[in-house]
Amino acid sequence: MNNQTVVGIVMGSDSDWPKINAVAKALDEFGVGYEVHVMSAHRTPHVVGKYATSASERGLKVIIAAAGGAAHLAGVVAAHTTLPVIGLPVPTAELGGLDSLLSTVQMPGDVPVASMAVGMGGPRNAGLFAVQILALADEGLQQKLDEFKQQLVGKIEGKNEKLQASL
Repeated sequence: MNNQTVVGIVMGSDSDWPKINAVAKALDEFGVGYEVHVMSAHRTPHVVGKYATSASERGLKVIIAAAGGAAHLAGVVAAHTTLPVIGLPVPTAELGGLDSLLSTVQMPGDVPVASMAVGMGGPRNAGLFAVQILALADEGLQQKLDEFKQQLVGKIEGKNEKLQASL
């Protein structure tokens, strides 16, 4: 895959970026091009609608929407596009991200959003899931994913060997 922009990353606030930038790092590992924007489902709904409506014609294939608290961004994006939308709940100080998770995962029927975990692996998994979606139509990307999975096996085997030697 060339570095053409095929993934949109949107977030409700610029303060979310330090919590979710592992999305971009995962996409970078596979050479997947992306764009990043701040928009709010509640404060700028017209911007979200316009972004999501035009995403496909601009060449995007997947959208990752990250938000905290009343995390409706992924759902609003999904309401305006037929592209796959990956919801990324952002941890919050008040409820640790449980509020974000529930807002992201509780979508009504007919408006699907794939939801990732709060914190830890969530952002990286969002990026990797986008890569998996894109790899369905890109053999080169699929090969990179296969190699990545094999590297994971070797990594874990190495950790086990190290542990066993220390016991």
